[in-house]
Amino acid sequence: MSDAARRLGEDLARAMTPAGAGGTISAQVVDVTEAGTVNLEMRGALITDVPCTDAYRARAAGDWVAVRPGARPVVLWRLGEDPGEADEAQVRQYARDESLDVQVVRAATWGSGAPSGAGWQTVNGLYMRKSRDGKVELYAQVDNPTDTSPEAPAEGAPKPVSISPNSSGSWRGGRPDEYADYPMQGDWTGRGNRRGGWFYGSKIADACAGKTVAKMTVAFTRRSGSGRNSKVPMHLYLHDHTSPPGGQLDLDEGPENLLSLSTGAKGTAPLPGSWANKLATGAARGLAIYANGSRDYAAFTRGTIRITFT
Repeated sequence: MSDAARRLGEDLARAMTPAGAGGTISAQVVDVTEAGTVNLEMRGALITDVPCTDAYRARAAGDWVAVRPGARPVVLWRLGEDPGEADEAQVRQYARDESLDVQVVRAATWGSGAPSGAGWQTVNGLYMRKSRDGKVELYAQVDNPTDTSPEAPAEGAPKPVSISPNSSGSWRGGRPDEYADYPMQGDWTGRGNRRGGWFYGSKIADACAGKTVAKMTVAFTRRSGSGRNSKVPMHLYLHDHTSPPGGQLDLDEGPENLLSLSTGAKGTAPLPGSWANKLATGAARGLAIYANGSRDYAAFTRGTIRITFT
């Protein structure tokens, strides 16, 4: 925690908690950081990097929480309704994704004689293929079935994939910026606006080949120590580079302001459908950021794209 945040915490503690008394105050979560701490708005002030107890799970921007004030405030728990139903839906999705990694054949044995036990059928032909998720499907051809075959389950959507960038960086003055090897937007010193980019090669289009994209969601983290601490919007663009250019980084379609993050915060946002289509087909290759001046000056990392299919 910064010295300024600590001093602010001390001031708030003295102002809102009677001397010698315990208790909590309520505050709203502005953002969740990569480390799992939170940035809070408490009585109109932004307090960054506040730790949380294990009781506060599924942390998200916009939550109202109970805070123990003091020189180092701590979030104790979330206020409001139990998020159990939302958690159940997410757990079911995780279970479905994991089930795609499991083969359904219980046992595979062999020998020189007939198998013991009831229910076996003689197979005249055995066929096999891989599903679009790479899982094995078997079909046995029999002359006189002694039992009806179970229905083959309908093939579901392909498993979601996450694509991480191969590289990233910043450009200023029409060339790579030697002072910043991570994506930045805007200008803090008057030396010129920066533009940043994430590069994926052909991984996005390769992952989408032969599939129908339902949605693409991108995850970013705002680096601490660049610009103001409060929320700053990301001005996102598409670009057509498979790798970092030696000259200027092109800015194609955009900007889209999909996310606003405070210092150290992480966030995710769905990409526009038209952008997802261009990335899936290879018409676009990656994402970029650009801003003019110091107002939205900031640096960002990650850039992981999660793709779900129908």
